[in-house]
Amino acid sequence: MSAIVHLAIPAGDLDRTVKFYTDVLGCTLGNGEAGRWVDVDFWGNELTLHQSEERLPTVRHDVDMGAVLVPHFGIHLSQDDFDAVKDRIAEAGLNYIDEPYRRFEGDKYEQETFFIADPNQNVLEIKSMVNPHVLFDKD
Repeated sequence: MSAIVHLAIPAGDLDRTVKFYTDVLGCTLGNGEAGRWVDVDFWGNELTLHQSEERLPTVRHDVDMGAVLVPHFGIHLSQDDFDAVKDRIAEAGLNYIDEPYRRFEGDKYEQETFFIADPNQNVLEIKSMVNPHVLFDKD
């Protein structure tokens, strides 16, 4: 078995949030307990959504592209998958927190990224790397 990240987050209204992850992001569901929690196949990682009333507090931190919301989590996608997610966001009429933006242009870390919130205001960063093989390359 490969290394798979597991992340559990408060989902607010579980049914509403599940629709965001399945209909908008295109994820599939795994194990769960009706009305309490469900596992989402988040591109090969296990994201567990828990029915809840609370939301995670967020603050903005300065980085090269501006002030980003923390905490956030996300995924690196192929350009085709990234574009498909953007298309589904547009079809659903959803707004970005931070519009798609290209970072590190001309650099080996060049990427397109955007931030969006799920229905419980959990912040996601979705990105596509031009050269994904250099992600942890220090040279």
